[in-house]
Amino acid sequence: MAAKPIVHCDEDTDPTARLLSAGQRLILEAARLFPAGVERDERSLWLEAIVDEVPDYLFFKDRDSRFVIANRAIVRDNQRNGIETIEGLTDFDLHPHHVARVFYETEQEIVRSGQPAIDMEELVRDARGNLKWLLTTKLPVFGDAGEVIGLVGISRDITERKRAESLHVGQAHLLKMIALGADLGQIFSSLILMIEAHVPGVTGSILLLSPDGRHILNGAAPNLDPGYCKLIEGAEIGPRQGSCGTAMWRGETVIVADITIDPLWDGLRDLVAPYDFRACWSSPIRSYQGKVLGTFALYAQAPGEPDAECMKLVGMATHIAGIAIERKQAEDSIQFMAHHDMLTGLPNRVMLDERLASAIDAADETGGVATLAFIDLDNFKLVNDSLGHDAGDKLLRIVAARMLACVGPDDSVVRLGGDEFVVLLSGAGPDDAAVEGRLKAVREAIAVPVEVERRSFQVTCSMGVATYPAHGRNATELLARADAAMYRAKEIGRNAVQVFTTEMATSVHQKLERQEELRQAIARECFVLHYQPQMDLATGRIFAAEALVRWNHAEKGLLPPATFIPLAEETGLIGEIGDWVLKAACRQNRAWQDAGLPPIVVSVNVSARQFQDKDWVERVASALDESGLAGCYLELELTESLLMVDVSGGVETMRRLEKLGVNVAIDDFGTGYSNLSSLKRFPVDRLKIDRSFIMDLPGDADDGAIARAVISLANTLQLRVIAEGVETREQLEFLREAGCDEIQGYYLSPPVEASAFEELLRSA
Repeated sequence: MAAKPIVHCDEDTDPTARLLSAGQRLILEAARLFPAGVERDERSLWLEAIVDEVPDYLFFKDRDSRFVIANRAIVRDNQRNGIETIEGLTDFDLHPHHVARVFYETEQEIVRSGQPAIDMEELVRDARGNLKWLLTTKLPVFGDAGEVIGLVGISRDITERKRAESLHVGQAHLLKMIALGADLGQIFSSLILMIEAHVPGVTGSILLLSPDGRHILNGAAPNLDPGYCKLIEGAEIGPRQGSCGTAMWRGETVIVADITIDPLWDGLRDLVAPYDFRACWSSPIRSYQGKVLGTFALYAQAPGEPDAECMKLVGMATHIAGIAIERKQAEDSIQFMAHHDMLTGLPNRVMLDERLASAIDAADETGGVATLAFIDLDNFKLVNDSLGHDAGDKLLRIVAARMLACVGPDDSVVRLGGDEFVVLLSGAGPDDAAVEGRLKAVREAIAVPVEVERRSFQVTCSMGVATYPAHGRNATELLARADAAMYRAKEIGRNAVQVFTTEMATSVHQKLERQEELRQAIARECFVLHYQPQMDLATGRIFAAEALVRWNHAEKGLLPPATFIPLAEETGLIGEIGDWVLKAACRQNRAWQDAGLPPIVVSVNVSARQFQDKDWVERVASALDESGLAGCYLELELTESLLMVDVSGGVETMRRLEKLGVNVAIDDFGTGYSNLSSLKRFPVDRLKIDRSFIMDLPGDADDGAIARAVISLANTLQLRVIAEGVETREQLEFLREAGCDEIQGYYLSPPVEASAFEELLRSA
């Protein structure tokens, strides 16, 4: 029988050939390329020389796994003096028994089956004690009769590749830990252990820079002595504060090759001496923006500097540590924002619910109570309207700090929003002297004058108090009843404290019922519009009508705005009502025009909530489009206090309304806190004198002076002026003589239904 070849070189037909390593191919090609005239012995010498130059392990073993041939790489790494010293040995003579046993069993399976073993990964320790990963292929060798007479093998050192793979896996694991929100200490420890595994003879440490940017805080050091970590906690950074303190100070890597002589360690040498460290290499950990967050340090017990590979690993470590720190900071920031008010830094409603639930649980366990005070600032709107939101925000921050200073460490001060706060007191009811004293201190602190924008303000508060379990069975009831008590304090004159009573509970219940009634009325559109005519004094012509909403209540009949608009504003339902009024008024005005009546302007009041909505102008445009009414026949009435909330934003909104052709009027002029510099910026068409300045005309000299001043101001600004609430002939004549352009009031007509208003137009 012909002998089987060791390998078959036809790659198209033999899959084994495609798996051959470069070393195996080199052996085969070298044998084939020798000149034909070269003798066989000489050719063997050439082949041996080539095989010895291959850096991979190349060998031939017999059926008993004894080395017959081994190249120079095997001889060198096993610290033998020549190839002949390997011949006849087995792996049991070169490796620990458990390692050699695996090699032997694999090779005997090859001899038995005649099948190769391709690309096996093997971990061995060479004669120098170095661990190596080998990628090994072993193939059977067949004799002339086709029997397996031994095997040929090649092993390539893939230690560096395995190190890189291990590093890659470690990095992926760390990034997964960061993404899943693992504890920062665990992430740091895993990072340090990974670096220590790749850099022999070092001990790693991660330190953090304190929030004040001046002190060292421990991050993690899994293999560093805890006593040493304790000694450096809180140390101040500086230009000569060891490796880490200096690296944080400079914001650059600090390499100390010998701690015993380096001046950076002069003041700290005795501190580190008991731990036998001689070198310390520290690199700053930075944020994405470059801010120093801490350091990654490696300590060594032998003096010296790190090699380039080590510093490359440290660079990777500082990058990952920076990602972990920034993610934790972002998570903490999100958590803080979720539970705190951004303006004052106080806990918000979410945290109040948690703390109130805990206080109730504690009261149940101890038989105690939990006291809740709901606080609303009385005169806050004055600051906001007169000085703007920035001044209002400053006032809120001052008041919040004052309240915090008045309560105990176990109490909570919470901002619900706007100028509403809650104080949660632990341990006693409102009749307890200590609690009463704390609440009194809070009220007095709030009432101390505050200087804002070089003006002094005194802001008092209305306070409602409720106690668990007497006034509520859970957090929701307790908060609602403290709120009800606060509203009672406002009703009796503000700057007062009220403790919840059962009578207030009835009032709260009625209020909730009215709110639900109003919600149902909106859903069913149970509203009608009445129209009050406006007359031009020069021509006597009715040129406009103000649309005034009425609630068509199933049981109580038509209800005027004063009975439900405040509730709608308080509960946020005013926007839906306002949108209905706008659309209905536009449709009615268009219907009058289609009926052939003289075209007039319909005037609609706008709530603050509507005007501040981002899509308000689009909703106005939609109402005009749906009704077919031209913009010039719609006027929107805005209060001057509404406009002063955000002057620049208000001007922008009015400019956009102006592009639609819509007119804008300032309602109740004279009752707000605007100034001339702001007023002249508003693109308005009319000023409306508030009825409070008209009712006592012409007898009241002060009201007369105010009316004349408003009319004169309007003329100067080239605005038309209309007086509302005109009820007598004397008032009309006074206004005509003063130069007023238009009037509205019962003297002309009360608000009437659409059909009655149509008759007024026809008879005019």
